[in-house]
Amino acid sequence: MKTNFLKLTLIALVLLTASCSNDDDKTPEAVAATATNIPAPQTGGQAGAASGAYTKFSFSENKVVTTDKWDIAFRGTSIIVNGGAKVVTTDADEPARTGQGAVSIVSGTFSSVITFPEATTFKQDANGAYAFPTSGDNRWYDYNSTSHLISAKAGKVYVVKTHDGKYAKFEIISYYKNAPVTPDPLKTEDTRFYTFNFVYQANSTTTF
Repeated sequence: MKTNFLKLTLIALVLLTASCSNDDDKTPEAVAATATNIPAPQTGGQAGAASGAYTKFSFSENKVVTTDKWDIAFRGTSIIVNGGAKVVTTDADEPARTGQGAVSIVSGTFSSVITFPEATTFKQDANGAYAFPTSGDNRWYDYNSTSHLISAKAGKVYVVKTHDGKYAKFEIISYYKNAPVTPDPLKTEDTRFYTFNFVYQANSTTTF
């Protein structure tokens, strides 16, 4: 009887250990969130070069950061990624790229982008060239010269390889403070505030 009891005890311990090990090995699920009123101030930029510090954002921390552990950064309508090289080498306000960051632009609805794009579609910043285009069909916004409103293009989803090799997707909702349905372009104090939805994937999977 004593031998059988010891055997059962050992089996129970093995099962318990395995169960605990499996729980510990579980990786976190993808995290969905909305970043609101991320400031992107700039000086100049109309007739001359833009200046001013970029606002750096971390998807894993879901907040503005001041360290090198940032994924994307904003200044006015410009967006940069933490990978590659400085676009304007003489711009002392533009942060150096210290990460693995890159971006792939996907056409479609936010919910329809569930798998990571092909690796060859990801681009990094480079000397003289933004990974987030500043003109053309893949520019993130449209500008209305009559109303002077800047609005995010519909159907554009940005899949970002983060500074440490993870992935996130995001869609820009608004460029105005509190994301009003009808922004007032004359209230300049309410411009240059990004609101965007994102999903951050820390898993080793290739899906969101």
